[in-house]
Amino acid sequence: METSFASAVVILLLVTDPIGNIPLFVTLLRPVAPERRVRVILRECAIAFAVLVAFALSGRWLLQLFGLSDQSLALAGGVILFLVAVRMIFRGPEGIFGDSPSGEPMIVPLAIPSIAGPAAIATVILLVSRAPQRTAEWLAAIAVAMAVSLATLLLSERISRWVGDRAIAAFERLMGLLLTAIAVEMLLRGVEGFVRHLRG
Repeated sequence: METSFASAVVILLLVTDPIGNIPLFVTLLRPVAPERRVRVILRECAIAFAVLVAFALSGRWLLQLFGLSDQSLALAGGVILFLVAVRMIFRGPEGIFGDSPSGEPMIVPLAIPSIAGPAAIATVILLVSRAPQRTAEWLAAIAVAMAVSLATLLLSERISRWVGDRAIAAFERLMGLLLTAIAVEMLLRGVEGFVRHLRG
């Protein structure tokens, strides 16, 4: 089944998880001066966007360099997505990616791995490796997903006050269920490709 542009945007939004990142951003930016918070969010989203674009453009080369097949990447990506989805559903107080450092955040943990984490990186590499002729389309999908993430995170404090932590947690669990289904589908595609490779 071919991945459409809209599907790619949705998958990227699920793996970058802007809604689930709201509590983390609100917590980590609380000690930061209010006039700097917008600048920090813009900087972290720009870094995450640059990382995803870099992996999208160099992903095919990395696969060839390390001798990795599309099937192995699909299986690895499916496992990572599944683990992220499980942690979205059963999220602990430390968040999806563990404890966070104090002080003004810089790259870690907001840009990486909260936005451009292993699941997002594996997703963009897989998209490009499966359809390299659509690289421009995948870059556009990354841009759209990051624009939505940026808008969501810029409004993170207002959203957090408006809907409350429980509603955000419930929505994130719902997204985790959807991401679980995507992860299973990715695993099945990897297994199918591996079996076809053995037969061929």
